Amino acid sequence: MEITRTFELLDWISEKYQKNDILAGKKDGEWIKYSVTDYIKYATLMSYGFYEIGLRKADKVVTITNNRPEFNIIDMALSMIGVIHVPIYPTLNPSEYEVIINHSDAKVMIIGTQSIYNRIVPIVDKLQNNPVIYTLDKIAKEKELYDILKLGILNRKKNADIIHEIKKTITPDDVATIIYTSGTTGAPKGVMLSHKNIISNFTAHAEAQPLNHNHRIVSFLPLCHIYERSMNYEYQYLGVSVYYAESLATIAADILDVKAHGFCAVPRILEMVYDKFIAAGKDLTGIKKIIYSLAIYHGHKYDMNKGAFYVFWQKLFDKLVYVKWREKLGGNKMAIVCGSSAVREKIVRLFHAAGLEIYEGYGLSETSPVISVNSPTTKQIKLGTVGPILKGVEVKIADDGEILTKSPSLMLGYYKDPEYTKQVIDSDGWFHTGDIGMFVDNKYLKITDRKKEIFKLSSGKYIAPQMIENKLKESPLITDIMVIGENEKFASAIISPNFNYLHFWAGKHKIHYRDNAELILHPETVKRFQKEIDTFCKALAPYEQIKCFRLVEDEWSPQTGELSPTLKLKRNVLTKKYKAIIDQIYNKTTPSSGHGFSLKQINLSLIQLKSTIDSAIKKNTDTHKSDNNNID
Repeated sequence: MEITRTFELLDWISEKYQKNDILAGKKDGEWIKYSVTDYIKYATLMSYGFYEIGLRKADKVVTITNNRPEFNIIDMALSMIGVIHVPIYPTLNPSEYEVIINHSDAKVMIIGTQSIYNRIVPIVDKLQNNPVIYTLDKIAKEKELYDILKLGILNRKKNADIIHEIKKTITPDDVATIIYTSGTTGAPKGVMLSHKNIISNFTAHAEAQPLNHNHRIVSFLPLCHIYERSMNYEYQYLGVSVYYAESLATIAADILDVKAHGFCAVPRILEMVYDKFIAAGKDLTGIKKIIYSLAIYHGHKYDMNKGAFYVFWQKLFDKLVYVKWREKLGGNKMAIVCGSSAVREKIVRLFHAAGLEIYEGYGLSETSPVISVNSPTTKQIKLGTVGPILKGVEVKIADDGEILTKSPSLMLGYYKDPEYTKQVIDSDGWFHTGDIGMFVDNKYLKITDRKKEIFKLSSGKYIAPQMIENKLKESPLITDIMVIGENEKFASAIISPNFNYLHFWAGKHKIHYRDNAELILHPETVKRFQKEIDTFCKALAPYEQIKCFRLVEDEWSPQTGELSPTLKLKRNVLTKKYKAIIDQIYNKTTPSSGHGFSLKQINLSLIQLKSTIDSAIKKNTDTHKSDNNNID
């Protein structure tokens, strides 16, 4: 059969896969599994219930929930009656919810948990359309989604024929969902995606997926984002069982429990796992430490086409080291799909060597989302790239390096914003992604930066900050970094250190500090970061090298506002937050010996001066205990 509307995915899996765990969610430590039969039954009854409460074709329903099987049931039920699903991140602040919900014209809101509900309560009275609230968990006196299911059961005979007729009126070009972009550079936009957009994309990237109906994955990236949602459609299409992690804190335990064969990730997740692998070898001694270090070194040199000598050592290290890593994750070799931004190449190589194969892809919400992806099924893999272009997708590189694309998965446009839609989709139908890229070997796409983020120094030289940031983030000392310097004489950086690693380093070198604020001011810390930056900048052109940097004690996250929900830098937020530091770098310092004389150095001098005075006071007190003179 051919799938042309998203709800037909249910017919597809019914015909091909009769599983007792097509979906599963964890509650209070126990897995609750949904068979294919359960999935179809509940989605169908839910569609009857939604119709019964008055929802009609082209109405909008907002969902704000954690990952759980019910998301799919709701999604399919809405699809069956032509209602547009508007999923929203569960981690936004109240003002962001107010803007998006009002813009969406939602008639109903479905909220997952008490914590999400608490975020919504402050703005309920400000919502223009007075959407009716239903909850998945039992919350206060709000209506429960279970009430809609009961309505569906009570009215199944009456509504079955009605829903059957409604399905006939839904076309592949109808809007299936509106996805609000994460808004790294301004207000979020509502991306309208049709059934055709979504289906053409997930059926195409399914051809690159090595997993099948015999496998299980764990899902934890937000389903409100089209990346994880499209991958969930793909997994269902292939019959792969989808288990939803109980929470972000239980991801590793859930992967181990499920004995998963894969998951979707963003670079930050893989960096955390990588750091644990590296840290595990620090306390080893003797021959064990040597073997572990060699396994890491060997993994960093991994290549798809290494000869027999390399393969021999890889098998040996697999028995001695890599297999133990996999045992911590359930014991299986894995297919890990990664998107959002670039993964450090040495992480990709090490994971591949360990049988935890990372396949990077690229796309945007506007393209439903995948444009390109490395494909293990066709052996079209090039480490350090985002793979070959997806089947059915066209890509060309503009004269200025921008990636342009057109395909059946290209969005219908931005909701209520035809003017901005015209700005990004030209008269020939090419979507301007805003990303800068190139082809490697005339086949594999490589992303080098964001067009809007590239800036010019006062010398006229262009700086691609993302490329420099990705290079410097290879350092274990750095968690996040923002390169700055637009219209200035030189490039600088604001750095959020990897405090776990920095604490380890400080302990090893017997550096004493009261807190992180004092640690980043310590002369040895600054010296260590300067050495690291000098090392990583050697491969850069002189004008690209970081001439001045500042360490900050803040750890950036979506919750604190510096990162988008997909963990991309919100440069406008960071620039505003650190305006005083940036002004100080460029208005009150002159570069000297690589990083310039800075406020940090003034602070360091004051700390050293205070230490000298304290020593003098102590010496003076010890020598003249009867002297009552005070030093101001």
